[in-house]
Amino acid sequence: MKISPEHLRLKFPGIESELLQEISDHSEVKEVEAGEILIRTGQHLTSAIIVLRGALKIYREGDEGGEFFLYYLNPGQACAMSMSCLRHQEQSQVMGMAVDDSEVLMVPMMKINQWVREYQSWQEFVINSYRNRFEEVLAVLDSVAFRGMDERLEFYLIKESKRIKGNNLTVSHQAIANDLNTSREVVSRLLKKMEQRAILELHRNSIIWKGQ
Repeated sequence: MKISPEHLRLKFPGIESELLQEISDHSEVKEVEAGEILIRTGQHLTSAIIVLRGALKIYREGDEGGEFFLYYLNPGQACAMSMSCLRHQEQSQVMGMAVDDSEVLMVPMMKINQWVREYQSWQEFVINSYRNRFEEVLAVLDSVAFRGMDERLEFYLIKESKRIKGNNLTVSHQAIANDLNTSREVVSRLLKKMEQRAILELHRNSIIWKGQ
């Protein structure tokens, strides 16, 4: 499915009209369901991924099946790691899964470097994507290195609340445990303590976040 330059302009107002037409001509829109895997470890990617609607979760998968959450991709954001793999023709080192029913723009490999050379706005978009994702990974690493699990959990819930722009978090204890690479029992125990501190409310299928 194609996307019009006019629709692209609403998503990316800083990109010039000529490039918007190029993106429209050479890229494809793909609709994905929540839970669908778009990027797999070891995969040779053929397209970079830019989120138009919904959200993707980027994470590392361990040899024994464990997960380590890295960052979310929200509308208007690109997966810098997929771009890097494309530019250097390397295998993916991360997993990418749709968190919600989403719509993504698949940008072909052959156009990535060409547009960097020809369009200043695309070069800035790529550089900003690298910088922003790098800062998010640093924040996660800082959380792991310098915070206890209780602080990591609070940091995670704050990020989730900001991602959905609300306080009703429909994420399971097991999903949180997977993202933080810990056990569901640890997450449930810590959430109960946080509820006692009145910074959240636990419900059967959701968490009402009251923190900042």
